[in-house]
Amino acid sequence: MLVKSPLRIVFLLLLFLTPALLPAEAPPAKPGEAKKEEEKKPPVMPEERSSVTKHSITLDGKKIDYTATAANYLMKDEDGTPKASIFYVAYTRDGMKDPGDRPVTFSFNGGPGAAAVWVQMGAFGPRIVERTDEGMSLPQPGRLVDNEFSILDVTDLVFIDPVSTGYSRTVPGVDAKLYHGIRPDIESVGEFIRLWTTRNERWASPKFLAGESYGTTRSAGLSEFLQSRYGMDLNGIVLVSSVLNWQAILFGPGNDMPYVSYLPTYAASAWYHKKLPPELSGDLEKTLREVENFATHDYAQALMEGDALPAARRQEIATRVARYTGLSVDYVLRANLRIEIERFCKELLRSEGKIIGRLDSRFTGWDIDSAGENPEYDPASTATDGPYVAMLNDYLRRELGYKDDHIYERLAQVFPWTTAGYEFRYPYLSEALRQAMVRNPDLQVLVTSGHYDLATPYFDAVHTASHLGLPEALRSHMKLTTYDAGHMMYIRRADHQKLKKEIADFIRATSAAKRK
Repeated sequence: MLVKSPLRIVFLLLLFLTPALLPAEAPPAKPGEAKKEEEKKPPVMPEERSSVTKHSITLDGKKIDYTATAANYLMKDEDGTPKASIFYVAYTRDGMKDPGDRPVTFSFNGGPGAAAVWVQMGAFGPRIVERTDEGMSLPQPGRLVDNEFSILDVTDLVFIDPVSTGYSRTVPGVDAKLYHGIRPDIESVGEFIRLWTTRNERWASPKFLAGESYGTTRSAGLSEFLQSRYGMDLNGIVLVSSVLNWQAILFGPGNDMPYVSYLPTYAASAWYHKKLPPELSGDLEKTLREVENFATHDYAQALMEGDALPAARRQEIATRVARYTGLSVDYVLRANLRIEIERFCKELLRSEGKIIGRLDSRFTGWDIDSAGENPEYDPASTATDGPYVAMLNDYLRRELGYKDDHIYERLAQVFPWTTAGYEFRYPYLSEALRQAMVRNPDLQVLVTSGHYDLATPYFDAVHTASHLGLPEALRSHMKLTTYDAGHMMYIRRADHQKLKKEIADFIRATSAAKRK
């Protein structure tokens, strides 16, 4: 954010109040000179500012008084040179005598390039955007309600907008592209966490991360970075709709892994839209176990054989893929047994003239026509965009008292995004998490996934957990759980309630273990 410098204001006052200091007859400026002179003036450096307000909420029948702080930190080099301004919103419970008794959770969304609006206004914060019980949108622009499933009763919360998102920006003269990459993103968010922890005297508090989507990639990197750079060991990490090994979700020539990861979610989506045969249309969990077994064994083996797969076997596999996905055998064969996500979103309900959502396949929409391979847009993404952005902007100004006329960048354009330091062919953060868990054997990880998430499929989380390479003694430190919604499972009321309970139990148990 840019503000007027006090020195500049004083200078302008002197100019207007002491005309004797000016030349008696200043020559008229030539066309364009005034503009050039203005361009030469150095840009104004942002300053730190904050708005602190008091609130209360009732959770599980207990009133909780809390302080909300909407503010920015000016991040600096070791020599004090400003680099960037990072915006955040923190919620801290009032009346705590010993900070060591109160956990703190640092939370953020993904993208990369997404602000923390959804985890704050949809999942964990004290105020959220109201939705139907199934998570569908209410009439625009929406409205805020108290979050009965906030985790503020068990942990303080700090929602972070990484550089280029929300109100976070680099300072004048610093290229924002320097922050657009896995390593610089981890380092800048990690530096913010260290600074907030230091300024608020919370080093003795149990510390947690809660990241969503790309925020899980960031969390895995942070777990190792905070530990190695600052000696900051975490107590726990919550991975919401996780992706640590990007090879499992990025479709490309020569990479068969995503087709295996996505097949169970295709089946769940077809089940929801009633496109499966009767024998698979009953118990969803039973159907998914059958599909998972097929995906891991017969399907994966067939894909591995590639062009060497015999014709009869190819026909057999295509028939089973069609049976589990609701697509035609002919379509599966023409796709060479490999169904990419965008094609599936377009094809499943093509006969009805509809497309399905990527973030949540329960959502449907319409394209300009029913031809073509890929949808024009994601109906799930559009349904979880406008209401959250409108309510966040209103909330910051009217309830938290933080006024800023700049655009709140909920989805910033941060590409190209460099993967330097964490890539083989694809970004791979599983190793960073493994190192953090081995070096800090008390670290616990909770992974939450939605059945209808076509952005980060739940079966990928299963694969990642089973391929971390953890010693047997630590494997129980990673818990996986699934929900009956999509990428943002918390928009569905029953899943939000389940998520609250699981995270609250996770934080309580992990924090208590540190106290023994």
